[in-house]
Amino acid sequence: MSSYNVRIHAILTNDLSGKKKSYTVRWKVADKPFRETFATGALAESFRSKLVVAQREGTAFDEKTGLPEPMARELNSRSWYDLAVSFVDMKWPRAAATQRKSIADALTTVTPALLATSRGAPDEAEIRHALYTWVFNKQQRDRDNSTPPDDLTQVVRWLKANTLPLPDVANPATVRKALDLLTTRIDGGPAAANTVARKRAVFYSALKYAVELRYLDAHPMDFIQWRAPKNTDQVDRKVVVNPEQARSLLAAVRKRDPHLEGFFACMYFAALRPSEVIHLRADECELPEEGWGWLHLSGSTQQVGMDWSDSGTSLEDRELKHRAKKATRDVPACPELVGILRQHLREHCRSAHGRMFNAAGARVAPVSKSTYLRAWRQARETALSPAQQWSPLAHRPYDLRHAAVSLWLNAGVPATQVAQWAGHSVHVLLKVYASCIDGQDEAARKRIEGALGTEEAG
Repeated sequence: MSSYNVRIHAILTNDLSGKKKSYTVRWKVADKPFRETFATGALAESFRSKLVVAQREGTAFDEKTGLPEPMARELNSRSWYDLAVSFVDMKWPRAAATQRKSIADALTTVTPALLATSRGAPDEAEIRHALYTWVFNKQQRDRDNSTPPDDLTQVVRWLKANTLPLPDVANPATVRKALDLLTTRIDGGPAAANTVARKRAVFYSALKYAVELRYLDAHPMDFIQWRAPKNTDQVDRKVVVNPEQARSLLAAVRKRDPHLEGFFACMYFAALRPSEVIHLRADECELPEEGWGWLHLSGSTQQVGMDWSDSGTSLEDRELKHRAKKATRDVPACPELVGILRQHLREHCRSAHGRMFNAAGARVAPVSKSTYLRAWRQARETALSPAQQWSPLAHRPYDLRHAAVSLWLNAGVPATQVAQWAGHSVHVLLKVYASCIDGQDEAARKRIEGALGTEEAG
């Protein structure tokens, strides 16, 4: 429906906190009020002028949006495809390669719920492939001059023409359908709670960007009561190895892949993340002949696909997790770890200033993820019993880090100190490792008894 019954009011100035102000354009179409608020008076005046010009030229106004019909048609012509691509391009320059992959993964997951029709649709696998590898990869689109490869041309053309316009995306039923899709894996099984939370955050940010660009009046997810799967975030204590098991696993690594013993030892004895171990350099290791040493961490090396990194390589050096670009973190190295690393320096490290851990052989390159995962699988087969191999015990190398943090906490090291060494906040530390802290109940009960005077009374 359209109408010529239009009244445009003066701009309203809003006094905000301090000296900040905002400016609201108010008008009526068929006696229905509309308003748009802008950060500056110039933007508000520019928008109001467009309304005034359209009114003077006798242009009909859309009663649903309150906009002149040409502006309303332009608004309705913007599709989910356009928004998602624009969102990726906005995020790309400042995002790490791993974050770029995460954004593409989330948008690829949610887009099938935002298609306008299934008529003539390509195969679902083809749609996912085109979205993930090309549509939501700015680097790839720029490399191809926005012309998709021949095998993706038809799929991309169909997607451009058949995703929902943004006003329809904002429909509560549509948003709920998209959110529900996030909870299911491709094979039909339930997605992990943390995966759902991560993808929901990306979807929320994309729609927030639409509000920022004034493609939508309000964020549609703010009006939907939708409950995501519960995410406990806690480490399962069944993955945590004890010192004896850890040493057995390290011995198995030493027997088959001696150049990787120190790699895994850094995770168990110093609670390093794999990316931090890969980044570790020889001159960052303070290794005395006797006693405790220190590891002075300066960054992390993420292993990502070359299609996602600015360098065009599969590795990307980044700052430490949750730290500023030049921030460092010092972690103590127990005498056992110092001994392992000193031997590694003598036998396997190729440069006093280079990376501590490199691939075996003559090629100078950081140890790859596939290499250390293979070594870890073989170590579990050698060091663990068949029942333990079937269990989640130390299923991933990362579980060595969990074991280290759990050991420190159970040894009575203050949580603030453990958080500093592990690169966590205290809140996250206690939340994640709450189920792995043993031996505290009895001590706590004794302290309560002492406070109550129970011990004396007995």
